[in-house]
Amino acid sequence: MISGQPLSSLNDARAYLAMLQATRGVVQPLTHSRIILKEPHSTLRLTRREFLNSALAAGALAALPATGCIVSSNAARTAGSAALHGSHARPSDAPADFSFPKNFYWGAATAAYQIEGAWNEDGKGESIWDRFAHTPGKIKTGDTGDTACDSYHRWREDIALVRAMNLTSYRFSISWPRIQPAGTGPANPQGIDYYSRLVDASLEARIRPFVTLYHWDLPQALEDAGGWPNRDTSSRFGDYVEAVARALGDRVSDWMLFNEPSGFIDLGYLEGTHAPGRKSLIDFLRASHTVNLAQGTGFRALKAARPSARVGTAFNMSACEPATNSEDDKLAADRAHAITNLWFLEPALNGRYPEALAFFPERVMGIKSGDIEKMRAPLDFIGINLYYRTIASAPTAMERLAHAQQWLFPVKMGVANEGPKTDIGWEVWPQAMYDMVTRITRDFNRPQIEITESGCAYNDAPDPSGVIRDTRRIEYHRQYLQALARAIADGADVRGYHAWTLLDNFEWAEGLSQRFGLAYTDFKTQQRTLKESGKWYAKVAAENRVGF
Repeated sequence: MISGQPLSSLNDARAYLAMLQATRGVVQPLTHSRIILKEPHSTLRLTRREFLNSALAAGALAALPATGCIVSSNAARTAGSAALHGSHARPSDAPADFSFPKNFYWGAATAAYQIEGAWNEDGKGESIWDRFAHTPGKIKTGDTGDTACDSYHRWREDIALVRAMNLTSYRFSISWPRIQPAGTGPANPQGIDYYSRLVDASLEARIRPFVTLYHWDLPQALEDAGGWPNRDTSSRFGDYVEAVARALGDRVSDWMLFNEPSGFIDLGYLEGTHAPGRKSLIDFLRASHTVNLAQGTGFRALKAARPSARVGTAFNMSACEPATNSEDDKLAADRAHAITNLWFLEPALNGRYPEALAFFPERVMGIKSGDIEKMRAPLDFIGINLYYRTIASAPTAMERLAHAQQWLFPVKMGVANEGPKTDIGWEVWPQAMYDMVTRITRDFNRPQIEITESGCAYNDAPDPSGVIRDTRRIEYHRQYLQALARAIADGADVRGYHAWTLLDNFEWAEGLSQRFGLAYTDFKTQQRTLKESGKWYAKVAAENRVGF
């Protein structure tokens, strides 16, 4: 999510005003705004007296002409906003016991940096998360991913866990710097060999290798060259995708280009709470366009290397609800939906940006002639990562004057407090799963959907007998699967569900403090122990059904 970062200096204020000047004559008033991902909270703020008490910003914005922009649309406002206004779409009555479709994929998800360790072994290059975690004060607990779950050496144990839970799909990611240590050049044979063994072991166990090509670990060398705000990174990504597809595509048929693009762009380049730790509105805007270009570039590279590949992206999504029934809050919910759920989906499928901002900074984003077609990627499926809902409200006029960034992102977003909370503080709200899946189904003409992540942090420890009785996790997945079952009964084409996560791991800025796993990890011994939730999930997968 975008939280408020103050303007840190007069130079920041000048840069922001330069952005406004750069957009004169090419901006369009839009109707939606703001990103949410797996970390709820806060409103958008750019403050400080250096920004001339925001009055100058307000005046500059008011002076901007409203001209057409070829890359925006009002689709996000019109195609389904009613579903978020007032009452939710009513789910069908669920049967007492719901059987999922034949050949439904039951899976678990992981990410390379969070589990592999071996951060500098066998030719692997430094990633932005290596650099970030090694910087004092960046990770709450002082942990790093240097060892994490040691899955680079213990991958056989991880495949055994997947098999023990009767799962048919294992979602894991490729570490870009393990393949290309500097982000360019020929593939590192040792890196390819590691993932080749992992793929082969999955197939031997009758498990689908469900591969994510980018799960946040950009090679540090590319960050040093400008990172995602640098347009050239999209080309580098295409080269990397081609190398992996040629090496593994004879055995891997299902791929995700990105995991949570709005997540790593927002937290990494605007909020600065994740790697690489930048705090720049301009970097955020430029990076988001580069990633949209990279999504199109990567899609074409993968299809060129492996035409029969099934390709999608795992998008972080959240059902966005208005705080009240006021028209202003309903509009804020539309804005939230556009920037949260559509900012990287509309460009791929429809070749346009949704109307998500108060004005569209086309020049600042670096949009060039021909980019619209370059962004297009007719994804074979839409991956949905979903944890909770988002509550949106409209800022007051005074709030917009006081916080200049709200002129660009005119909406406040927060978490709801009706439902129970997980140990990380996220609301449990299963209806959000139904609402999001049915809305994407309706608005995008019933696409194939994979639930690529859903899960909860509960820090239950082994009892004296060594059993991890995480009953709250069982209830979380039961209720979210029940909501998913209702969505399928109402027509959604959902092909799989992947619990986050296979085993307790390095949870980004939270370090080792939050446990999402179906298996317990003893980080001192690296022993894995299946939790009661993992045993329950194994039964669900074996029976292909969930009770109501």
